[in-house]
Amino acid sequence: MFYIYSVGLLFGGLSIINLVFSYQTKHIQHLFWPTLQFQLFMLPLFLMANMCIGYGIRYGFKATDQLGYTLIFSKCLEILISLGVAYLFLKEVPTWKNWAGIGIIGLGIFLVKQK
Repeated sequence: MFYIYSVGLLFGGLSIINLVFSYQTKHIQHLFWPTLQFQLFMLPLFLMANMCIGYGIRYGFKATDQLGYTLIFSKCLEILISLGVAYLFLKEVPTWKNWAGIGIIGLGIFLVKQK
């Protein structure tokens, strides 16, 4: 059950952070004051996202007893979310290099999980 909690919380928190930064890149002026104002308005979302990520890492560690595995998995999940958000906001299509990199990361997760 800890696996499900971990993946759900990590996915939620990482999605919030990637969506906020993608929205900022696409729709907020690149001047200091509008960016600062946007970031101040986003503080509650960042708090919620950081809590989700923190508890996702904690539950992942409880499920696997390996912090390295949990952190590598969260980075892989973040890369997948980043690819999805880049497609959603900027219509960037992943190339074969992106998929090859994700495959290498997946292989790394598999190797780390082996005892």
